Amino acid sequence: MNDAKRPLIITSLSIASVLLMIAVYFVPIWWIALTAPNYPETAFPDAVRINFHMNGVFNGCALVVKDEIHEEEALDCVHEMDTINHYVGMYPIAAGGPIERGFSPFLITLLIVMVIGFAISDPKKRMMFLGVAFALNTIWMGLTIYTKDGLNYQNEGYLYALMNQLNQDVNDKTIGSIKTADSQRALKQLRDSLAGREVEDFDEEDAAEEAAAAEKEPEMAEKERLIIQLKDTYDNDLSKGRVTDEWAGNGFQLMAWHYGKVLGRYFNNQDEIRPMVNALTIATHVVFVGLIAAMLLLLIAGTRATKNIVYWLMVLVPMALPVFFIIDYAAWLWWYGHTLNDMGAFAVKPFMPTVFGEGKVAQFATFSYPSIGFGLMMLNSIILAAIALMRRKESL
Repeated sequence: MNDAKRPLIITSLSIASVLLMIAVYFVPIWWIALTAPNYPETAFPDAVRINFHMNGVFNGCALVVKDEIHEEEALDCVHEMDTINHYVGMYPIAAGGPIERGFSPFLITLLIVMVIGFAISDPKKRMMFLGVAFALNTIWMGLTIYTKDGLNYQNEGYLYALMNQLNQDVNDKTIGSIKTADSQRALKQLRDSLAGREVEDFDEEDAAEEAAAAEKEPEMAEKERLIIQLKDTYDNDLSKGRVTDEWAGNGFQLMAWHYGKVLGRYFNNQDEIRPMVNALTIATHVVFVGLIAAMLLLLIAGTRATKNIVYWLMVLVPMALPVFFIIDYAAWLWWYGHTLNDMGAFAVKPFMPTVFGEGKVAQFATFSYPSIGFGLMMLNSIILAAIALMRRKESL
């Protein structure tokens, strides 16, 4: 290979790698499906199927359009699978990987920055780039996880998955008391009553004017709507004494509350749930500090000569992303099969769910296979391996 062309090829391959990692974040990485005699293929052509993304678990069932089957929307197979699993004492799917999902945008950004940093051969330029990029990633992470209303900096897909996993209708556009003439009227009447003022009656003309005004208001952004739905659900728990802190709207509070709520959906044993939630809160702080420490290490040691081992970690770690995913995925499957609640309807021995291929649990056949996202991960690893080899030749 012409040495003069090598930097251009490395740059081009690095851009391709960055684009692939961005794509990986928005497509399914793995899928699981269940089949059983009571789930006929005519009604469930794809079985009871769910898709794992980096930022959440999503429905894998499509809308069935047949003369003998009338559906207005696809069956939510995340809920269906949770219902099936809870009979043997398994916790809901949303109980798995809460830290990984919550920190996923910052983790993928870190990997992208590492790839770009590895492609920059000049140590000074690499230090400047890593310093700015890591600082921005840290600020973004801190704002999202710990500051008030930090969920505004989180991605929409993550919030959608969380809301859906609470068994809520995330497609319901009429949220709480948002932008409806009736609710505004009721709210004003309540305030007048509490203040000792005469409660004003609204005639039909007033109602018509308010309804017209409400229709003129711009439609709420999807992310804003999801955050309000989450807040309404949280405030409902607050009013019932299930939580004690006022809504802060940040990632730290949301992860802890959502984790405890999901764990208690079918098996509301707080003596078991509280220690698990406490462990999550500690893990959140540890991961936050750990990511900052990792970025500092890369900034300090990875900006030296290209023979430095930390410099090579900037390509080796993103290259090993498929391996990390499989390890994490298998570990959570083990957790599901070995953390069975005694309140399940049927007693089964702890088991290891199928990581890859086909398996069987009771009357259910299980399927677990990679999806397009995992294929993109593998392609990205090949590209990064090529970049590493070219950079290796330069350093000889």
